[in-house]
Amino acid sequence: MPDRRPPRRRSAQRPAERGRRSDPVRLAAYTVMRAVDDGAYANLELPKVLRERRIDGRDAAFATELVYGATRMRGFYDRVVEVAAKRPAAEIDSAVLDTLRLGVHQLLGMRVATHAAVDETVALARQVNGIGASGFVNAVMRRVSERDMESWLDEVAPPGTEPLAAMAVRTSHPEWVVRALRQALLGHGSATADDVDAQLDALLAADNAPPRVTLVARPGLADVAELLGEGATLGPLARTAVVLDHGDPGSIPAVREGRAAVQDEGSQLVALALAAAPVEGGSGRERWLDLCAGPGGKAGLLAGLALERDADLVANEVNPNRTDLVRRTLAAVMARGRPGQVTVRTGDGRVVGAAEPDAYDRVLVDAPCTGLGALRRRPEARWRRQPSDVPGLATLQRELLTSALDATRPGGVVAYATCSPHLGETRFVVSDVVKRRPDVELVDAAELFVDREGEPIKGTGDAPFVQLWPHRHDTDGMFVAMLCRR
Repeated sequence: MPDRRPPRRRSAQRPAERGRRSDPVRLAAYTVMRAVDDGAYANLELPKVLRERRIDGRDAAFATELVYGATRMRGFYDRVVEVAAKRPAAEIDSAVLDTLRLGVHQLLGMRVATHAAVDETVALARQVNGIGASGFVNAVMRRVSERDMESWLDEVAPPGTEPLAAMAVRTSHPEWVVRALRQALLGHGSATADDVDAQLDALLAADNAPPRVTLVARPGLADVAELLGEGATLGPLARTAVVLDHGDPGSIPAVREGRAAVQDEGSQLVALALAAAPVEGGSGRERWLDLCAGPGGKAGLLAGLALERDADLVANEVNPNRTDLVRRTLAAVMARGRPGQVTVRTGDGRVVGAAEPDAYDRVLVDAPCTGLGALRRRPEARWRRQPSDVPGLATLQRELLTSALDATRPGGVVAYATCSPHLGETRFVVSDVVKRRPDVELVDAAELFVDREGEPIKGTGDAPFVQLWPHRHDTDGMFVAMLCRR
């Protein structure tokens, strides 16, 4: 009987070109990298992609390290790729470059076997960049695999390179950021000429280390004991903080219900300090204002403290989309408090002082900034910010602080905070405003920054300001000035 089966179709690809598709975890990491290249934020995009693709546990941890590590170290990895590819990174297609960054991170920054890192990266390239690109990726990956991390460090930052330039390359920071952080260490009194370079090296290393997951127990809604019962441990600084060493925060009931949340310990300390600051005069129920509330972390803690103290809180945010985030963050407090106790609204913080003069007892200005103090959490920020951003932000910061002071009643206090230690966003801004305001006096903020035992937190720099550091306090690099209306 004749064979009636249809003829077998032959692949148009040569056997060497055929290969399995990349595994789902690496593909998810690549998807996030491309979104970040288009302007997304890794800390927002990654959880969404992992959730959509049902990636969890060890696979989720692997994808997280891939994305964050490749993004943090892209400056260094791009130098390595340039040498291996024998062409500038700017001449390589951006999608292919993202594939290579993920691959090089597996070779030099993770404990992935060389053959697995190369083969999986080539498979990913074949799937997402095309057959032609996969051959290029294969060649580059094999050249990179011929040397270890130390050899590549010596190659791209050889002996004799100017020290700060070499430090920028080796730690994968833009050189302007390295120089700004060095000036900040000195300018805040956090380092001396003798130890500033050692401090800077430790700070840059902290920027490249994954931060621990810290939760806040929002007062009036949850307590620390409840979170400890979910496997967390006490945070060393803020009385509201616990550390989650493993597991998904979203699996904790208090987090799902908005009674607790993921929040850096330094951020918690800012809200606690404002609530603890002494105010003069006033009568009746206190009114508080968070002038730049989005996305709502500090407002969430302030709202819980207001619930405990029977104070009123207004959370103001200029961006309507971020206002929605604040409203969702504060939903649990708003449901628990009395009607009107917590108000969320959209408005330009620069005009609040003129619209509501002398109206508030406590005001938080969590000002928009470069975010140089949170580079460990926002890995893409170091590559997006430019030195030219600082003057425009400083103008906005002065306007917001001036408005906040106008909105504060005599005897009330304003906390000015930035998640950046840059002197042009911190001391210089506050000093310029205070010079023009005879009705304003600086309060020693250091007296308000105490640990859970009530002891002063050490290493916060020269009074009356407070500067927290990732390498000293294991927090984001929060700056705080406390000002009082007289």
